[in-house]
Amino acid sequence: MVIRKHRFEGDGVKFVESPNHGGLFDRGLPDTIIIHYTAGSSAESSVKALCDPRTKASAHLVIGRKGSITQLVMFNAIAWHAGKSSFGGRSGFNKYSIGIEIDNAGRLTNNPGGYTAWFGNTYPESDVVEAVHRNESAPSFWHQYTEEQVNLVIDICIDLVEEYGISTILGHEEISPGRKVDPGPAFPLDELRERVLQRDRSDEGPDEDLPIHDAGMVTASKLNIRSAPRLDAATVAPPLAQGTVVDILQETPGWYEVEVTTRGWVKKEYIRT
Repeated sequence: MVIRKHRFEGDGVKFVESPNHGGLFDRGLPDTIIIHYTAGSSAESSVKALCDPRTKASAHLVIGRKGSITQLVMFNAIAWHAGKSSFGGRSGFNKYSIGIEIDNAGRLTNNPGGYTAWFGNTYPESDVVEAVHRNESAPSFWHQYTEEQVNLVIDICIDLVEEYGISTILGHEEISPGRKVDPGPAFPLDELRERVLQRDRSDEGPDEDLPIHDAGMVTASKLNIRSAPRLDAATVAPPLAQGTVVDILQETPGWYEVEVTTRGWVKKEYIRT
């Protein structure tokens, strides 16, 4: 996947031009990426909505749950994704940023038949994360992102940083607190920033298991500990409670091997080091 003339090209990439955009960025911009969730039922429905002139909204990219990419606005043009927003002394982030929308239902309600989104779709417990939002104090339920989405967004952000000199990655929840809650605690936003903005460009070798000697704390209300770094691996103990302190033994992409009273693998985004 490469960027040519402000468009992504490669397998699985579609370009569907949205009429909802402004003019070109000023010189030296964009310098920021804003991460969103769609709060929709599918990537296709979100693309349709963001291309409807009546919505007066758009984004540069929509990322599907299986790793599809749909580009709606050229990267040198202003998309309408941020709305009323401010951060770091600047306001109106449409004119500074590339917007990435990730197909995700967002906040869910726990009902007898499952976990329900605002638009009526119901999701099984395996697709749900219970966690505390960074701008809130009580836990709630959130639609889980897929590993394909998270890994793809990391790769996309690396490409955008290298192409445009991006220096900042923010969530919609950070530029519009109180008004927006996306991408929410199910998305590893802090890990994304660390891996993209603080990575060592002198070492572009393959990912490998890295030994670690560190402590971490569980941030999810319940965190499964598994026999291997895979979502389909068997659990080796009851879920770890929020606030549990663990010893981190090693890291593989997206996972930590930890030890408490037992030893196993947990999703990295739910451990604060």
